Amino acid sequence: MSAPPLIELQQLTKVYGSGAAAFKALKGIDLTIASGDFVAVMGPSGSGKSTLMNLLGCLDSPTSGSYRFKGIGVETLNKDQRSLLRRHALGFIFQGFNLLARTSALENVELPLLYRGYPRKRRHELARIALANVGLADKERNTPAELSGGQQQRVAIARAIVTSPETLFADEPTGNLDSKTTHEIMDLLGTLNRDQGISIIMVTHEDEVASFAKRVIHVRDGLISSDLRNTPVDAN
Repeated sequence: MSAPPLIELQQLTKVYGSGAAAFKALKGIDLTIASGDFVAVMGPSGSGKSTLMNLLGCLDSPTSGSYRFKGIGVETLNKDQRSLLRRHALGFIFQGFNLLARTSALENVELPLLYRGYPRKRRHELARIALANVGLADKERNTPAELSGGQQQRVAIARAIVTSPETLFADEPTGNLDSKTTHEIMDLLGTLNRDQGISIIMVTHEDEVASFAKRVIHVRDGLISSDLRNTPVDAN
């Protein structure tokens, strides 16, 4: 028997409010994503792309429809169960880095392991490996203020991959970066996808950033308006 898709959505909806004030952010999304894919989700403000990402990342629950993650019915999980799924299978990268300001790069990367109860020695070991994987082996003692924007995002990526997640969710991961650093970060994400098999689902409004993905999905008015395979650019 073949393995189930990484993600499978059937007629997924999300409604905010009720009665006359109800707003249907998602109007019935059908979507399948295979393990190992690299998907860019695009769309104008208010299109529903952020709502879709919140549902995919188990940060919220749908109003109706089905969401299966590796065969697990996510829409049937309670808040605590969704939290466990996030902790053990998902990693998150944000536009604003979300690093602790007075904490070293190593300690920032260790945080997810601390929440899992890993002993100190093992946390250090895994965090150092993650920092090396993003090219920051020599920056483990530096605080965010001592790092460039690109380096801070690399620390955030190391923190996201330190638990060996199956899937990374990236929300505008290059939004605060210049074009050269954007290229470097997207090259890094492409390498993680290609060499480590990490599935990546990324929200972006930039065509150049989306060009690094294997698949580009456009969302408009709460529905998928296009879903196209893409030949990723080679950043090297």
